[in-house]
Amino acid sequence: MVVETLPRVVIKFAGDSGDGMQLAGNEFATDTVLYGNDIATYPDFPAEIRAPQGTIPGVSGFQLHLGSSEIDSPGDNYDVLVAMNAAALKVNLKHLKKGGLIIADSAGFEAKNLKLAGFDAQSNPLESDLVKEYRVQVIDISRLTKEALKHTGLDGKIIDRCKNMFVLGYILWIFNRSTANVEKDIHRLFSARPQIRDANLIALKTGYNFGETTEVAVSKIDVPPAAKAPGVY
Repeated sequence: MVVETLPRVVIKFAGDSGDGMQLAGNEFATDTVLYGNDIATYPDFPAEIRAPQGTIPGVSGFQLHLGSSEIDSPGDNYDVLVAMNAAALKVNLKHLKKGGLIIADSAGFEAKNLKLAGFDAQSNPLESDLVKEYRVQVIDISRLTKEALKHTGLDGKIIDRCKNMFVLGYILWIFNRSTANVEKDIHRLFSARPQIRDANLIALKTGYNFGETTEVAVSKIDVPPAAKAPGVY
């Protein structure tokens, strides 16, 4: 596995307002500071409070700019875009650098999602010329999360909400990190709800192990720690 060392990276987590991208982004930001990078973040909330699920006004995101030197803005264009559905891709693709990486949940690109986002329901944009200038990793995140948690006895809706932790685990693997810091935070956040805590831990480790055991990614990313004490802006 090739590890690509970069001085700075901009990543955008984007999905429906119920996909947990704010939490995933915040957790990755916390881990990034503990790792020693300088960062700037930009939470991007939906345009409408109760926009229909899967639509463009309902897209929620979290942008993070991390680097080995001082970072003074969240960044203009992304190196990595996590798109949990078609609407998230449509809203954010214009800001992804040419040659940038798209990580997409295939479940969010079914015909109904494409229609809600204003795409042709018969033509998946992830398989079109629209993304020909980018690196695309299509992962069945929703299915893999459900498979990992099917033995927990939790409600299907609760299980679906854990897919953000699968994504986070995979992103930690991509960025050559461990899951240790996030695991500690999950224990803290869900200390009063042990079933939810354990489900999130399983989803996190499943996403990380997916990176370890598959050949979806041909390279990993490493942004070395900053020489000075990291800051958050």
